[in-house]
Amino acid sequence: MNRMRPSESLNKVFLAHQACLDRFRAGSRKIKAVDGHNLDIATVVLVARYQASVGVSDEAYHAINRSALAFESKLASGEVIYGINTGFGGSADTRTKAVDKLKEDLLSGLQYGIIVDAATTKPDQHQGKEFEGEGFAVPALPLRHVVNTVMPESWVRASLLIRVNSLAHGVSGVTPPTVEALLQILNCNLTPRVPLLGSISASGDLSPLAYIAGVLEGKPSLSVYAGTQRRVERADVALSRHSIKPIVLTAREGLALVNGTSVSAAVAALAMHEALSLAALSQILTAMSVEALRGTDESFDPFLARVRPHWGQAEASRNIFTMLAGSKLVDRGHGSDVSSLRQDRYSIRTAAQWLGPALEDLSLANSQIGVELNSATDNPLIDASDSSPRLLHGGNFQAKTITSAVEKIRQSAQSIGRMLFTQCTELINPATSRGLPPNLVAAEPSESFIFKGTDILIASLLSELGFLSNSVASHVQTAEMGNQGINSLALISARYTLDALDILSQLAAAHIVAICQALDLRALRLRFFASFESAFRTSIKQGIAKHFSSPESLDALLDTCWKAFTARLDATTSIDSAARLPGAIIHLQPLILPSLIPSAEALQALRSCTEDLGKYSLHSFIEMQQLYIREGDATNMLGRASKQMYTYIRKGLGIPFVGPETLETPDFPEHFKTGLTMGALNGRARGAMATGELYTVVAECIKVVERENPSKQTLLAKL
Repeated sequence: MNRMRPSESLNKVFLAHQACLDRFRAGSRKIKAVDGHNLDIATVVLVARYQASVGVSDEAYHAINRSALAFESKLASGEVIYGINTGFGGSADTRTKAVDKLKEDLLSGLQYGIIVDAATTKPDQHQGKEFEGEGFAVPALPLRHVVNTVMPESWVRASLLIRVNSLAHGVSGVTPPTVEALLQILNCNLTPRVPLLGSISASGDLSPLAYIAGVLEGKPSLSVYAGTQRRVERADVALSRHSIKPIVLTAREGLALVNGTSVSAAVAALAMHEALSLAALSQILTAMSVEALRGTDESFDPFLARVRPHWGQAEASRNIFTMLAGSKLVDRGHGSDVSSLRQDRYSIRTAAQWLGPALEDLSLANSQIGVELNSATDNPLIDASDSSPRLLHGGNFQAKTITSAVEKIRQSAQSIGRMLFTQCTELINPATSRGLPPNLVAAEPSESFIFKGTDILIASLLSELGFLSNSVASHVQTAEMGNQGINSLALISARYTLDALDILSQLAAAHIVAICQALDLRALRLRFFASFESAFRTSIKQGIAKHFSSPESLDALLDTCWKAFTARLDATTSIDSAARLPGAIIHLQPLILPSLIPSAEALQALRSCTEDLGKYSLHSFIEMQQLYIREGDATNMLGRASKQMYTYIRKGLGIPFVGPETLETPDFPEHFKTGLTMGALNGRARGAMATGELYTVVAECIKVVERENPSKQTLLAKL
């Protein structure tokens, strides 16, 4: 049977990324020498976000020099070369000998983006006088953060690296000094300030790359971020301060620097890294949700994937099944309890089938982006591999591959988000949570509604995520005198993909806080049952034994009563404890009464027994509740992955079990009240994702899966 399969599982791709980051954090600062063929997404992340240094191999420099000489030879021979001695785009029917002027005009024309910040919005002295007395003396607060008009530094650093690697192919005609200048500003941490908007990614990302080229030239009207404080400096000043000589670009180099997919590929690579991390996290959150909802691991049995052999489903099943090992919360009763669900609801039962296609899409996107990182994407290109160089005009700058990749990532993010949203709402809603209190409150349900806000938050996030999942590629407009009749919009799509992943990470953060709360409530419930059951049985037995009509069946009746008591508690979680606990005991009277010898004395004994037991049940529950809020810990009930993540959330991040006083505003001198907000708790989890710290815990969980199920023994390897 033909089965599509990835070159390697997403587990291994994710772990490879984490290993690369771990080595860097541990002090490994080895400079990678790119050669046009060896750049990977993990390295892009290191250079873009962690300021790692990079170089170019000697072999690549030889190829770069060879292509530059070949271009010069072609130009000197009088050959017509697009963008060097012709006009650009729809104006390519013009010819000129003023090749240097043409190059400068190209760059100037492409530096059209809008950057608005404090420096450009502050009125100068002339403006202040002109508008004096007309209300302009008091500046208006901006409608948006002014940095929204400038690309994040990580995007630009990634773009510089990918541009260097593309030029390292030695087919673009740039000179070694120009490549070296790109490396210098990258390794000196001078980041060109590039407008966020304005690229349609048709002939590549022309305008963003034109700003990078302008900085290399030391253009005074352009600026960079520099220094430890990331202050804004003029390009010429920053180059001088770092002893970097401004580049005088050759006739070919203007077009070679601006023509290509480097910026789109940069944002896509950063998005891919985030998507891999969130996809791995989503499987841990699913395993935790199974436990919190008292679900079964039957849904992830390897047999199901073996008879429906999609590799994505197989990998998700294997991961979640292994993560649930050792859990005391997983329901393995197979629906034997009366009125219990025989199978879980879709959000957990079909999680592997839901996640599988997303994992497969992410795998393909990862491959597409990986190829693009190691591609020459400008035009024209020269094949100088032999003594008769060939100049070829083509369209490697069309970034449709990146659009294809990031739209798969964005739609996968929406799909994962929908699953996490449903899992979280099922935890919060007592109609679906299988015995958890409404809104996951540790206080009385009539007095606290804490996680209702989370329910609203994730609905908002999912709605926005759904909107962002729409295709960008279907909104192409004809541009540039009709020449760019089709254009990829890759950078726009990649930007929205990062937006979508940010929203997904916020949703996941809220979900993980809710799951840990649910696991604690589940542990509290089970500990109360464990501590109360003996007293429950003894109290009933002593209260009615002498009135029981069939003493030999008393133990069976006690079993029935215990099941009825726990079921009643699960069904009445919306009722406050003072009525709920005694009420659940009183509810047993109709079960017990038929087994008693008919008499007024027996009836009174039953009434007294249940009333006393009801009072004791309330006392026992409140005592256990208060004890758990002070020092409760669910770890001994959890599966492998849940245990690691729960411990990190509770101890590593200090996100507490939310009790009645956790969020109360301090009434000094009552300093024990923290005055926290749910937003602050969710923010801690989201912040740990942003720094990557939480994903180190995710990696440890995935490593356990790989150790328990080596690839050669897994279904995935057999597909």
